[in-house]
Amino acid sequence: MQLELYTRPTCSDCQDAKAYLAENQIPYIDHDLSKEPDKEQELIKLSGARMVPTFVFRNKSLLGMMSKPKVLIGFEMNYDEVVEMLGD
Repeated sequence: MQLELYTRPTCSDCQDAKAYLAENQIPYIDHDLSKEPDKEQELIKLSGARMVPTFVFRNKSLLGMMSKPKVLIGFEMNYDEVVEMLGD
């Protein structure tokens, strides 16, 4: 599984999510929208919104192709599901 996280530096929920991932040594790709503004359109396409943090869980299918990603918006309100997806 590949985890991508869309964040902004002014978002406290984003900082909590990053701290959780760091504490648990969970690898992820961080898309900081303040540094990568072009990723904003990608975020909207994936989630239908500009809200952060957005977790994007990507799994490879049996044929090695990427299947449709699981997208969760928000850390605090999705904490249990994020932890379950990460296998903690």
